[in-house]
Amino acid sequence: MLLDLTPEDRAFRDEVRTFLRERLDPDVAHRVREHGRVSAAETVVWQKRLHAQGWFAPAWPVEWGGTGWPALRQYIYDEEYHAAAAPQVISFGRDLLAPVLMKFASEAQKRHYLPRILASDDWWCQGYSEPGAGSDLASLRTAAELRGDHYLINGQKTWTTLAQHADMMFCLVRTQSAGKKQEGISFLLIDMKTPGITVRPIVLLDGHPEVNEVWFENVEVPVANRIGDEGRGWTYAKHLLGQERAGIAGIGVSKREIGFLKELAGRALRRGRPLLEDPEFRAKVARVEIELMALELTALRVVSSERAGKAPGPEASMLKIRGTEIQQGITELFMEAVGPFAQPFTPEAFDASWHGEPVGADYAAPLAARYFNFRKTSIYGGSNEIQKNIIAQMILGL
Repeated sequence: MLLDLTPEDRAFRDEVRTFLRERLDPDVAHRVREHGRVSAAETVVWQKRLHAQGWFAPAWPVEWGGTGWPALRQYIYDEEYHAAAAPQVISFGRDLLAPVLMKFASEAQKRHYLPRILASDDWWCQGYSEPGAGSDLASLRTAAELRGDHYLINGQKTWTTLAQHADMMFCLVRTQSAGKKQEGISFLLIDMKTPGITVRPIVLLDGHPEVNEVWFENVEVPVANRIGDEGRGWTYAKHLLGQERAGIAGIGVSKREIGFLKELAGRALRRGRPLLEDPEFRAKVARVEIELMALELTALRVVSSERAGKAPGPEASMLKIRGTEIQQGITELFMEAVGPFAQPFTPEAFDASWHGEPVGADYAAPLAARYFNFRKTSIYGGSNEIQKNIIAQMILGL
């Protein structure tokens, strides 16, 4: 998208580019761009560099360490950040929990947790989904029994992303079983080092334990770690899910991916000429790119609305649906671009110490794993089918 930038905006863009060029490890950027892996330790180091620059949480209010940038500056920053192939920030604390804390937490909770999120002192994970309670999240059964000044937690969460690294979890628990199921849910902050918590990694097809099962057996959590009122957790969860769905769209990453896709398709030969010169393939790329541009306009409207104090509405569900469909479409085009070289999967290729070469080319090794991994994007954060119901209810009143 082309924007008519003022001299001040162009100077800001140059400042962002300079910072990323000087402070981003080229090896890390290379791995991000070519779908390699960045370790948890490397991610934290990078987040702390952003914090030192004052840019870790640009969308936060200034009073809590945000930048106060207008929507256009935020857009410019995101554009340059992802174009430089900087690591994806772990969003659970910064983008999901923090808005809930700012709106619903006590002052003591805000003063304790928000600075620690800002400094990347705590790695947060999200305790929402359970066996039998995924998109139908209100059916969750993890129980929290009030025992004086603490809750006793028993139950299980699943698909808990990166819980193996987490210091803390924000968790939905059932504090009441009678009545409407949404009204018996509370929102707790849980220290992952508490006795009785067991984290069991789930190894995915690419050999990576990205998600986990988390078991709670008589886990004691102070009442002081509850956000807001008991039984109001569903309200807080909906606020958080609106933030999550808007973020899942991943527009900046998709723009970088399309650029890399064009590069690969320009090198891949079909019948003696570059694949990107094939009219049918070019039309597929153009279609995805046009859809992404339209999605980007919607995202800019959402950013502007949030600056005005409006929480994400049905637009968040729209962003989630189209963003994930576009992401999946791009992974399909990558597979088509490299052809049979995408078939072999070499797990060792993700290891920084590995110096072999997969069949075909280095960049082809992760593409099959990425294709399969991205089938999940239309499911997590509330499946796309659920999002269509939400849009129908909020806009059409159905």
